[in-house]
Amino acid sequence: MKYNFDEVINRRGTYSLKWDGEELIKQAGLTERYDEETIPLFTADMDFPVPQPLVDALHKTVDHRIYGYSVFPEEYYTAIQHWFKKRHNWDIKKDDIIYSPGTVHAVNVAVKAYTDPGDGVIIQRPIYPPFTSAIEGNGRQLINNALFYNEEGYYSIDFKDFEEKAKDERTKLFILCNPHNPTGRIFTKEELNKLATICADNGVLIIADEIHGDLIRCDQTFIPIVNTTENPDHIITLTAINKTFNVAGLHCTNVIISNPDLKKTYSEALGFHLPSPFTIAALIAVYHEGEDWLEQLKEYLDETIQYVIQFISERMPKVKVTRPEGTYVMWLDFTGYGITPEEVHDRIYNKANVLLEDGKLFGEEGLDYQRICISSPRPIIKEALERIAKEFEDLK
Repeated sequence: MKYNFDEVINRRGTYSLKWDGEELIKQAGLTERYDEETIPLFTADMDFPVPQPLVDALHKTVDHRIYGYSVFPEEYYTAIQHWFKKRHNWDIKKDDIIYSPGTVHAVNVAVKAYTDPGDGVIIQRPIYPPFTSAIEGNGRQLINNALFYNEEGYYSIDFKDFEEKAKDERTKLFILCNPHNPTGRIFTKEELNKLATICADNGVLIIADEIHGDLIRCDQTFIPIVNTTENPDHIITLTAINKTFNVAGLHCTNVIISNPDLKKTYSEALGFHLPSPFTIAALIAVYHEGEDWLEQLKEYLDETIQYVIQFISERMPKVKVTRPEGTYVMWLDFTGYGITPEEVHDRIYNKANVLLEDGKLFGEEGLDYQRICISSPRPIIKEALERIAKEFEDLK
């Protein structure tokens, strides 16, 4: 079927974090102003309806009228295996799949399972803020391998720095984000192989957050890091339907671990978790029948990204932005205006009444940046950009 991603659906009053979470958002210090006119583009979920086969599967589950404890059927595992073999040429064994009720939870479990207090964990800033929380909140040492940034806005890995930090005897873990949030980079096979090799040579485990791996530009290719090395025994991969199919509220992350010892350690640290019947039905439905929706979504996101780039070029040329290779987030550099990050924030959040995500949350490397999630119908994106541009007109 043909999906209409321009359809604007009112999410207020549906327990939505981004549209109904005024109190929580203010408590977190994200903004001072939040009201019925606020356009929230800060959190990485989508304002698009999910694939129809998913809706049908959930209706079938609802109509059964009993929602007790659930177990994973064989079809749950075969759906995962089929999806990743077809789309990423990745052969996953059933016994290597471990369910987790969320990706951030999975990262925290990994940090506690594979490191001790005081151990070092490498991340690559600017980076998704919960990685920092998972490290520092659990008493581990944050080791930053900051990404290089050139004049064209392209990010790359500082391998000399990475290797030096991997060799430090304190370093036990590396959390990889690929596609990278917030820069949108998809790391190449060569880059991933080099990271994997350095970590293997120095006894550093890799936690690979690949949950945006299906959300890539139509002309791009994503390669799981396990497919770039002959020995992936030191790699733990996080996958999820949450981002791909807009079902974050169903809490469905799958952790893929091929090393038996690492698998045992992780399972013991994770503890016992059962899924809801809705989670099971959702995964089976989207991995079997959601591909058509995803391809249409990717085309729509590509067009929105191009629109944002064109708009900024014409209306806010002092803002630097590049086309992300993956994800549905864009990383906006406001340095060209020559004003403080606080003033940038005030003009966008308080005056334009648009809620983005301040770059400082991603590390000091993001101080002059704003992250915008463009995973909303284009009319909403257009209105948000018009509001923001108006507040910067006096600085041309």
